[in-house]
Amino acid sequence: MSDSRPHTFSIKLWPPSLPTRQALIERITNNLSSKSVFTDKYGSLTVDHATENAKRIEDVAFSTANQQFEREPDGDGASAVQLYAKQCSKLILELLKKGPVAAKGETLSQQESPRETVFDISQGKRAFIEAEEAEELLKPLKELGNGYTKICFSNRSFGLGAARVAEPILASLKDQLKVVDLSDFVAGRPEVEALDVMNIFSNALEGSVLSSLNLSDNALGEKGVRAFGTLLKSLSSLEELYLMNDGISKEAAQAVSELIPSTEKLRVLHFHNNMTGDEGAVAIAEVVKRSPLLESFRCSSTRVDSVGGIALSEALECCAHMKKLDLRDNMFGTEAGVSLGKTLSSYKHLTELYLSYLNLEDEGAIAIAEALKESASPIEVLEMAGNDITVGAASAIAACVAAKQELNKLNLSENELKDEGCVEIAKSLEEDHPKLQYIDMSNNYIRRAGAVALADVVIKKEGFKLLNVDGNIISEEGVEEVKEMFKKKPELLGDLDENDPDGEEGDDDEEEEEKEDEEDGELESKLKNLEVNEDD
Repeated sequence: MSDSRPHTFSIKLWPPSLPTRQALIERITNNLSSKSVFTDKYGSLTVDHATENAKRIEDVAFSTANQQFEREPDGDGASAVQLYAKQCSKLILELLKKGPVAAKGETLSQQESPRETVFDISQGKRAFIEAEEAEELLKPLKELGNGYTKICFSNRSFGLGAARVAEPILASLKDQLKVVDLSDFVAGRPEVEALDVMNIFSNALEGSVLSSLNLSDNALGEKGVRAFGTLLKSLSSLEELYLMNDGISKEAAQAVSELIPSTEKLRVLHFHNNMTGDEGAVAIAEVVKRSPLLESFRCSSTRVDSVGGIALSEALECCAHMKKLDLRDNMFGTEAGVSLGKTLSSYKHLTELYLSYLNLEDEGAIAIAEALKESASPIEVLEMAGNDITVGAASAIAACVAAKQELNKLNLSENELKDEGCVEIAKSLEEDHPKLQYIDMSNNYIRRAGAVALADVVIKKEGFKLLNVDGNIISEEGVEEVKEMFKKKPELLGDLDENDPDGEEGDDDEEEEEKEDEEDGELESKLKNLEVNEDD
């Protein structure tokens, strides 16, 4: 038996088809360029400029209306259509009110004075931001014809409501934005909400033409990296990527390698204070291999040991344009140091090299120093502090320093170069080095002879700014002699508060051993009286 009851049909009015959207763009173009009550009052636009702005108006209106529709998915879309039309009308009027177009055909943008290109809300105290405040704060980004190419949302923690306000705005700007800074923009949010916010921003910016993206200080981890996957996969013109202090584990590093397929234009890749480890470093090394134009690479404080250090060193051979390399505070060891030396020997443009606290020891330090000496790199900054470097490596370092006449800063602090090594390096600086400004040889078991040798060299350098020889074992007479040498320029000599004139080489080790002996004796004494009690 057939059902004679009337059927109810649900007609979805949203979203409009592409032909419908295109027809609306044509109508908007006509409204902006043809004679009407409003164009008579405010002036009309040229057809080309009208077409350009019509596309922008329709895009902004569509994004706003689509957001409304998503909030009420069970509706028929009527309210979204109404908002779509209302937004178009509003934006057309706003644009016309900006002023008439000259009869010569100059566009509105040519007539207007230069606009701000940077939109930055990061100033002031770190704070949460919700929907209502976001509406007010982001208003300038909704102005038609705005010239913003760089936005910085750092230091403001976006909630879900604020992210939904930002979504259509970012979507409308993605063809003009070049630099986006989203560092520290979900601080203090629950993980689920933070990931939703990241997804919203990622989808809004998908397909943008960004040259620089900063996602630092967001505790991303693998989930966070993948939350930005839509955006990362779509970036084809990226030149700078910052992922510092992001909890980048080995899994997250592998996700980074997987989700950034296009790195041919990448010039800057910065990691810092992550937990990448060896396996993660191997994944990042794959990204480095695919980045032949890389000029600045930072992978400091990332818990990388020898295996990862070697992988990175070998990958860096592909980066012939490298200018700044920062690998500080890892545990590379001598083998990775030797591998890195092979890579550095082929560089021609390197100006800054930061290799402190890598456990290089003499073997690694010598390999690197000899490679740099033979390379064409115009080194300006060389840092190799805290690497257990002894007098045995001093000759190689001195020869390297002598060859690098562009040197501006030399940091060899917290090693064991002693007087002999210090004097040798001081002699290498005697000839020329017109740009030398900073030397740090603190904590190197240096006595009077080493300190005086360094002081004698740098005091003659025009433009020199600071010598640091604190934390050594310079005698009181030596201290007075050095101070006398800087009598006319005392500001060039760093503090000597930590210098120990009565200290001996190896004092720290002896004190540590004595302390351990005392602790062992105390422990042994307590163990003699140890009783086993079943009630405990």
